[in-house]
Amino acid sequence: MSVPEGKSGRWPVWAVALVLYPLAAGAAAVNLFFLFLVLQAVGLRALTPIESIVGGIILGVPFAWISGKWMRGLIDQAEDDS
Repeated sequence: MSVPEGKSGRWPVWAVALVLYPLAAGAAAVNLFFLFLVLQAVGLRALTPIESIVGGIILGVPFAWISGKWMRGLIDQAEDDS
């Protein structure tokens, strides 16, 4: 894959997403755990911490990709402004 002129050293989205994956997976796991605690009010059971971690690992992939695209856009915007 060629890098456009003036964009050498630019991180691709997949690399930014890879760096953000631990944060995204952890946030997804915590949010799943608390979501299912709240959903006990409507009769659903709470997830165990292990189930929440597994769900976070799975949901962390798309969340990291979305976050990576967003972060790459912010980096591009900051580089264009300077």
